[in-house]
Amino acid sequence: MKTDELTNKTVLVTGAAGFIGANLCRSLLKNENCKLVVGLDSLNDYYDPKIKEYRLSLIENSTQAAGKWKFIKGNIADKSLIDGLFAEYKFDVVVNLAAQAGVRYSITAPDVYIESNVIGFYNILEACRHSYDGNAKGVEHLVYASSSSVYGGNEKIPYSTDDKTDSPLSLYAATKKSNELFAHAYAKLYNIPCTGLRFFTVYGEAGRPDMAYFGFTNKLVNGEKIKIFNYGNCKRDFTYVADVVEGITRVMKCPPERKNGVDGLPVPPCKVYNIGNNHPENLLEFVGILQEELVRAGVLPKDYDFDAHKELVPMQAGDVPVTYADVTPLERDFGFRPSTPLRDGLRKFATWYKEFYK
Repeated sequence: MKTDELTNKTVLVTGAAGFIGANLCRSLLKNENCKLVVGLDSLNDYYDPKIKEYRLSLIENSTQAAGKWKFIKGNIADKSLIDGLFAEYKFDVVVNLAAQAGVRYSITAPDVYIESNVIGFYNILEACRHSYDGNAKGVEHLVYASSSSVYGGNEKIPYSTDDKTDSPLSLYAATKKSNELFAHAYAKLYNIPCTGLRFFTVYGEAGRPDMAYFGFTNKLVNGEKIKIFNYGNCKRDFTYVADVVEGITRVMKCPPERKNGVDGLPVPPCKVYNIGNNHPENLLEFVGILQEELVRAGVLPKDYDFDAHKELVPMQAGDVPVTYADVTPLERDFGFRPSTPLRDGLRKFATWYKEFYK
């Protein structure tokens, strides 16, 4: 497909007040000539809703939003709402980023993961399926968020999309794997072009407070100790949010091709890609860079005693020691790979944090 196919398209982004979703909406409005971007979000209180409201304000106050942005508060688990939106707006492209996130929270609050990540995603798939009713053109491409957590306890690194992913270590990971399986089935049965994206530890300004870099910062500012799991012997493929948005946007423009196999039946137009930085960072080194950037931005004083505020602890249930993305297929098919250095991304976060919490 050509590179202009978001022009005059009506796009649905679920999870539009979320970290990745809000950044994607802003980018689409600024850089792509979409006819309309519809954002859906339940604005739940899993973390501070003020950050979600702040993200929405950045979208709504942008000059590009006039007449091209519509926000709807609602839950993807509400089937009648989803069906109504698809009927009203006749979406060309759907990006499903709405999900209950977090590995650890899935251990204490499993119900919300089933509601959002399983039932909610099923509702999106059903709405895509019925968008073709009456020989309508329907949805051209469904892009959805998967996660690096589907790799579970795989010891082979870097993680490749060719690797087995049938040993999840948390309910969150299991729900994300279920999304990939559901999408494949619907692609096969109803010829819906679907692309799943396995995100790797996304970070950046106005991110999720439950993520390590943000949570550590809050704790250090409050004089509390930060817990560094597996005694610091963890590595994470930290991926800057702008790189993730660039990857999603490129994928949105290139739905998997619909074609028939030798049996005359549709070959499922369904693909999965990793979006990660392809450069895992040791947690202790990550904390060291974060400390330096927080001091540089004036979030913490130069004489802050970091050693007194660090505690090395064992691995937590559901966690893995290493995440590391093989992004060769992403680079091959879209000419792109995330590349923002960790220090650059954390510097932007620290600068934002200083301004937001002043």
